[in-house]
Amino acid sequence: MKLAERECALGVTEAKQEVRVERALVVGASGGIGAALCAGLRARGAEVVGLSRRVDGLELTDEGSVRAVMAGLAVEFDTVFIATGALMVGGAAPEKSLRSVEAAGLAAQFAVNAVGPLLVLKHLLPMLPRGRAVRVGVLSARVGSIGDNGLGGWYGYRTAKAALNQLVHSVAIEWRRSHPDLVLACLHPGTVATGFTANYQASHPTVAPDVAAGHLLGVLDGLTPAQSGGFFDWRGEPVPW
Repeated sequence: MKLAERECALGVTEAKQEVRVERALVVGASGGIGAALCAGLRARGAEVVGLSRRVDGLELTDEGSVRAVMAGLAVEFDTVFIATGALMVGGAAPEKSLRSVEAAGLAAQFAVNAVGPLLVLKHLLPMLPRGRAVRVGVLSARVGSIGDNGLGGWYGYRTAKAALNQLVHSVAIEWRRSHPDLVLACLHPGTVATGFTANYQASHPTVAPDVAAGHLLGVLDGLTPAQSGGFFDWRGEPVPW
């Protein structure tokens, strides 16, 4: 092959590599953080699929719903965010004391904040390619940290998020065997100015959803496979289990 032909062939190969577009999935796309993540991913050129209960009928506490909605996605994803969660389930506010704890409330918190994301991960695996970098972020919360709990209270939400952290950590160990280039991590976004935190913003520094989304994207992009299964805050700092 002549030099000019080799250069032409190289140019074609490079062009093919350049046109590959990042594909991203955001579960919980109708929420404040989820919508901001969709916007941030699109702004960097990604093709984004957003899923939510409001638009797509995705009911996280029903595995049949999760299976059906996820089965309708016929592409592989490079980046995934599970941006779901609820501080108040069924209208019940976080418990301030042990006297307020009810078994039904604890079970509901666990179903929404721990089991739901795990079911998404279960049915997500076929859409995660092997042999190239893949990143999956799951929104957790610092209040789920046992080591960083100095206030007590919030029994249901704290426990559900602690369970979520353990579940994600276990999934990361399992996935590492088949997807060594994959990163799966729990992420704490900080206090974000959304309806989710409306009753608590006065006592905590807050950031706008687009700012939080930028932080989360940056942290997830910067993690390595060796850090898969970890728990990190919006600055990329490890959070105690």
